[in-house]
Amino acid sequence: MSAATLTAVDAPAARTTGATRRAATVVVGVAAIAIALVVSLAFGSRSVGLTEIADGLTAWFAGRAPEDIGAIAVQERIPRTVLSLVAGAALAVSGGVMQALTRNPIADPGILGVNTGAALFVVCGIAFFGISSTYQYLALALTGGALAAAFVYVVGSIGAGGATPIKLALAGAATTAALSSLVSAVMLPRAAAMNDFRFWQVGGTGGAEWASMAAAAPLLLVAGAVAMICASALNALALGDETASGLGVSVGRTRAIAAIAGVVLCAATTALCGPIAFVGLMIPHVVRMVVGPDQRWILPISAIGGAVLLTLADTAGRVLGSPGEVEAGILTAFLGAPVLVMIARRTRMRGL
Repeated sequence: MSAATLTAVDAPAARTTGATRRAATVVVGVAAIAIALVVSLAFGSRSVGLTEIADGLTAWFAGRAPEDIGAIAVQERIPRTVLSLVAGAALAVSGGVMQALTRNPIADPGILGVNTGAALFVVCGIAFFGISSTYQYLALALTGGALAAAFVYVVGSIGAGGATPIKLALAGAATTAALSSLVSAVMLPRAAAMNDFRFWQVGGTGGAEWASMAAAAPLLLVAGAVAMICASALNALALGDETASGLGVSVGRTRAIAAIAGVVLCAATTALCGPIAFVGLMIPHVVRMVVGPDQRWILPISAIGGAVLLTLADTAGRVLGSPGEVEAGILTAFLGAPVLVMIARRTRMRGL
């Protein structure tokens, strides 16, 4: 039997194996979300059992105040659990989009300066203009994140070869360092006024409120949907601009729309939770290793993985810091730094 015949025979089996692995990953991911949800509601400064979780959820859905202290604790944890799930999913999808657009395995909203740009504008708004509403936070975070992303891309495109992975990473790292210094410069002389913001800057979901989540929900839903719709076009872009154009993809428009979706997802999440790093780096990279390079699978499964990671990080922070808490952003950075080193060693800065 010839090599071509063997390849033809093996191809359907390979496709079947890949489809089975992806389906299994989705099932495991959904189960992990359910487990993370229960764990988040159960653990904190006071642990509760399944009966108290059921009582707390029943009272919450019925719109009445619970009587048992355990059920009260459950109701207090519902907003931050929902925010952890949504924010983790948004950050992971944003990271997946940015990695696909730049063909850079270490692209991430934090590394490319989007988080810090959003944070700087929010800090300046609080310090100099006294902003306090969620809509003002969102507007400033979106503006800052977009400008930082555009600046990093322009700087990374200067010189021969255009926006290569290494140049984007270096430009992002330099921009992040500079913007972080500006954030500190604005905050330090105003320590008393910025006391609450110090905890926001670390990144966490402890300040979850239904009103702020409702304000950001339309942006997150629309940007998430746009990112998913762009998945097929992102697959074409991975083949190169000329090939993508030959397949009927509008390269410039696709890049612009997908980039806007990624920035909105990250900036809106930053306005709600603060600059949480490394979720957008870790999750898409791990998912790509499991399900392959198809963005139609990477993005939705990354959303599941990001939701699980941030929810478990938030829960672990409450348990480890009891009776206080360790912010989720600290734990994701602690987990993400070794992953970044591993990615750099494995890929040696190759494009995706």
